[in-house]
Amino acid sequence: MKITYIALTGYTVYVMRVKLGPSYDRSKDSFPYEMYILPGAFVMALLTAYDWTMTEILWDFSIWVESFAILPQLILLQTNHEVDNLMSHYVAAMGLYRAFYILNWIYRYWAEGAVNWIGWVGGTIQTGLYCDFFYYFAKSKYYGEKLILPTSL
Repeated sequence: MKITYIALTGYTVYVMRVKLGPSYDRSKDSFPYEMYILPGAFVMALLTAYDWTMTEILWDFSIWVESFAILPQLILLQTNHEVDNLMSHYVAAMGLYRAFYILNWIYRYWAEGAVNWIGWVGGTIQTGLYCDFFYYFAKSKYYGEKLILPTSL
């Protein structure tokens, strides 16, 4: 499974860089993630690390970065206002992936008693960020229309 996951991640990066790369417009991608997401994730990693080892702090940092990493994409999509079919399905699939993680956490809690508070909070935040997108995505699919996001946040 890990080899499949790594291979699919590599393929996703390839498609985004090579196939979709020429359509990327840096001027519309204005979210300063290096000012908000990275420092915020670092502070949260320091505050939530149960063990002050480099591995634990980096693991917590990765959870917090992943929680908010979708924000630049969602803001870019909203700036563009109209979302093409491929991108809307990609973002919806990423959101569903995170939503299914919540089902996995529930199962693992009841079956094994496993508790991972940092992962749960980070994953819930990330899934919550998708809710607005899911609403407009489902609405566009129901009416058979192109996905158009509102212009205001």
